[in-house]
Amino acid sequence: MFTEQDFILSNYSSIDKASFSWSAPSNIALVKYWGKKEEGEQVPANPSISFTLNNCKTITSVGVVKKADTSNFSFDLLFEGQSKEEFKPKIQKFLERIELYCPFLKEYHITIDTQNTFPHSSGIASSASGMAALAMNIMSLEKAINPAISEDYFFAKSSFLARLGSGSACRSVKGEVVAWGENKTIQGSSDLFGVEFDLLHENFKQFQDTILLVDKGEKQVSSTVGHNLMHGHPYAVRRFEQAHENIFLLVDILKTGEIEAFIKIVESEALTLHAMMMTSMPYFILMKPNTLEIINKIWKYRNTTNIPICFTLDAGANVHVLYPNAVKEQVLQFIQSELVGFCQNGQYICDEIGNGAKDLK
Repeated sequence: MFTEQDFILSNYSSIDKASFSWSAPSNIALVKYWGKKEEGEQVPANPSISFTLNNCKTITSVGVVKKADTSNFSFDLLFEGQSKEEFKPKIQKFLERIELYCPFLKEYHITIDTQNTFPHSSGIASSASGMAALAMNIMSLEKAINPAISEDYFFAKSSFLARLGSGSACRSVKGEVVAWGENKTIQGSSDLFGVEFDLLHENFKQFQDTILLVDKGEKQVSSTVGHNLMHGHPYAVRRFEQAHENIFLLVDILKTGEIEAFIKIVESEALTLHAMMMTSMPYFILMKPNTLEIINKIWKYRNTTNIPICFTLDAGANVHVLYPNAVKEQVLQFIQSELVGFCQNGQYICDEIGNGAKDLK
């Protein structure tokens, strides 16, 4: 079990230049993370567990060249081949947060070239995949200057660094199912990094996630603001307890393959997340009328066909439709005939469970 101290690098060699390339996927939480502890950096107030996706990912290449002036961070940022100055403050803040653990970064000029496989501003959070992909590249640099590090350390520290960029990014390093946040149910669980859950029943292998793009606009309330509104929230304590209870139940379900029980917890978690938003002060609603139309259509379809389809939501209006691979054909027909009309410009993305970050070099 790694501690924060284990990730502070002290002894390492030097290289003149190098280049690396990684992809990292987005993920969708089944038990939701909403709220941060006031002490510590990016520490979750409750544990979460997610499906790692496969197709919605960020591909990031990093080149480093040794420089003489080591007093400041020095980097260029390209997004889809174009300079992206408005993204730089977030990267600067990230580099400052991880400096203690990666003191070598100021020794290099860093060129970051990144792109998403899903449309930019499509309403899919790219911070998880983006920060995970960047963290993997930084750890490849650390591996180059300190070859003795183990594979377990490499992936644990990658997840640890990704978390400091975007909390849920720590769940995008591994797959198929990842838990983040200390809890009594999952051995080795930690607030510091994501832990892979590897006892997944065959029923959940190749599980599908079709993402219905209800609203591609920018959210009126950022996730950071939303997390902070859990401080002093009238239902926060009970919500955090509920997340622990649902992790306990869901882990057993993922082991035994009970899809009906899975559906109840996953849909309840999605609605609870939005209930927390609607009962915070100030309160806000991220669902749109079409979000509710889709939910009602899914319920009706499930009740009339007994096909095990369910929904989950992130902190936005889009709907993730989850279902086993065995019923993919029927569900896609249902989506195309009854749900596409509720999507912005008829857009949706087909995805499925994946295996986490991949080294592209």
